This record gives sequence, structure tokens and C-alpha cells, in this order.
Amino acid sequence: MIFLLLLLACGALGAATLPAEFTEHLIAADLKGGYQVVVADLNKDGKPDIIALASGLKELVWFENPGWTRHVLAGDFNHMINLAAWDTDGDGIPEIVLAHEFANQAKNSIGILSLLTHGADPREPWKVTEIDRIPTSHRLRWADIYGNGKKVLVDAPLTGLKAEAPEYRGKTPLVIYKPGAWMRETIPEQNEGVEHGIYITDWDGDGREAILTASFIGIHLFRMGKDGAWTRTELAKGDPAPWPKGGSSDVAAGWLVNKSAKTRFLAAIEPWHGNEVSVYIQDKKHIWQRQVIDDSLDQGHTILTADLNGDGTDEIIAGYRGKGRSVNIYYANGPKGDRWTNHPLDSGGMAASSCAVADLNADGRPDIICIGSATANLKWYENKGPKK
Repeated sequence: MIFLLLLLACGALGAATLPAEFTEHLIAADLKGGYQVVVADLNKDGKPDIIALASGLKELVWFENPGWTRHVLAGDFNHMINLAAWDTDGDGIPEIVLAHEFANQAKNSIGILSLLTHGADPREPWKVTEIDRIPTSHRLRWADIYGNGKKVLVDAPLTGLKAEAPEYRGKTPLVIYKPGAWMRETIPEQNEGVEHGIYITDWDGDGREAILTASFIGIHLFRMGKDGAWTRTELAKGDPAPWPKGGSSDVAAGWLVNKSAKTRFLAAIEPWHGNEVSVYIQDKKHIWQRQVIDDSLDQGHTILTADLNGDGTDEIIAGYRGKGRSVNIYYANGPKGDRWTNHPLDSGGMAASSCAVADLNADGRPDIICIGSATANLKWYENKGPKK
């Protein structure tokens, strides 16, 4: 009877809000300072593997699917902070760019970017080649900005060269690299203050990917035009508190689906390392209206979107590292995105610094993978819900 009432309620709202069910699996519990998790097929067997970056370790490690055997990619790194994996040479195994020697303040940060390339056996240690140095290099992503399948590396440093705590005043760079040449190209338009999060998306649906950024001055969209010129568009100012307590920290984009209609939304953690999960939806005047759907996070640090229950609408996954250290999943109640229900995925057992979504066991359902900082652990949460 309860299940039937839930189905009727979902039908009345115009969207399926039944949460997906997950089974938790522990992969590792010794990843000191766990900071980032990336999913990529590293041995060309068609199965997604997991790269686990832990800032408190010297070694960058990966776990081989399906038994999660641990391997070392490379070692002797200090203060690793981010990586991005992409197959630049077409051999079926990605190259990896790693940012290390990180510190929050530029004067204390070397900001080394290193290229990791595999040998004959990707299970053996990879070759490491330094390609550049930018102080506070912090977020690395691959993006198809030309729409031709040839991605460039995006590097978003945390702050500008002269920024100092607690204000972190100054312009903050955003740069790209073309594989092979690895020559730094700076995007002319710049954000200000701490630039904590970036998100890559085909914003216009034309095959050319754009860059969403979350910083002290809000959420901005960077797009390269067909003429090669960059534009920066302010979408939202984020938390309205005065500098340096306002703005945005991390951002992702998703879709609400109602029959044949689709509405884009933005999900953000605000302010920097903040307590709020905010949702933005455009009104009839194309202004992004902000709604805080949760203000109980402590050190929010990861946010992403994915359709977890197969209803066509994306859910929001948000994790935080402070007191309560948890991962939450927010489901939209209805097609307008004005109401969201929180279904905790992991309450107290995951100080989530980073999460990713991928179908790890090839069952047609998107699973969730998270890495914890204070908890020093790596888990994957097996989706037992409906298939798409």
C-alpha cells in the first residue's frame, strides 16, 4: 500500500521521485588526505578503473576493476591536488596530467603540472614528465572546446599570483594546454578571488564544450566562439554575503525532464567550502533564480548531477568533509525543481572530498564512487535501482 501511494504521489507531481537504492562497498581505508577520485579504463580491458588521489600520500594509486587490485601509477609526489585523464594519442589508454606541490597561497605553492604516460604494461609505474608550473594549480579537466574531438587541458588555479589569505584579492587565471605542445594559453577574461570549482559542459548543444567556474564572484560561463575569441558570462553571483564570505565554491549542471520538455538547472555548493546546496533555474526573463535546498553541510566539497533512478531527471549528489561528514542525494519533487528531497547516501562514514559517477559493474545503472579526507577511505556505492 505504501509503495502504491508513493507511485501515485510521483505521478501527481509529474516526475518519478522514488530514490535509487545503493549497496556500499569499501575499496580502501588508508588513503590519508583523500582528495579526488577519477574513473578511467587504464588497462584497455573495457572496464572502468578508479584513480584515487590522496594529498597525504607520496604515491598516486589506482584500483583495477573488478577485483580492485591496487597499483601505483607513480610516486615521490608532494601535496597532490588534482588530475585529469584523457587518451590524447588514441591508443586506448589515457594520459594523465597531475597537479602537485600545491598550497593555498601562491607564495608557498610551486604548482607543478606533470604528464604521466604508460609503458608496455600499464600496471607498472608510469613515466613522469613535468610540463609547466603555475602556483596554486588546483582543478584540471579536459574539454572539447573546438568541437572536433580533440580535447585541451584546462587548468584553473585556486588564486592569483599575489593573492593572500584571508581576502585572496586579485585576478585569478584560467589556462589551457593543447596535448603534445603543452604550451600555456591564458583565457583573457578572468575571475577574482578564490576559484574553487570548474565544470565542463556542452552548454549550447553544438558539440563545443564550455567551462563553468565557481569563485568568490559567483558562477561564470566561459565559451570559445568559432572565431577563437573567448567570452565570459555571469550566470549568478552565488551566496550574497560580502567578500570573502560569499560567492560560489563548486558547480554542476543538470536537467529536469517533464514529458518532452527539458529544463536546465545549476547545482552549487556555496560559499567557499560552504554549508549550502543551491539550485539555480532560469525564470521567464532568463535570470538564474537561486534557491537554497540545504544549509546543513559542514565544509561542502563535491557536487555533481546524474540520473540515478532512471526517470530522466538528474539528481544532485553533494558531499561534505566537516562534522557529520556525509554524502547526500537530492531528488526533485516535480518538474519545476522548486522542491527537493534529501536521501542520505552515507551518513557519517565518508568525509567526501570528491565523488564520481560511472557504471562500474556494467549492469546499466550509474554507481557512485567517493573518496574521503578525514575518513581516508574510498568507497563505491552500487546502484540497485531501476535501469535506464
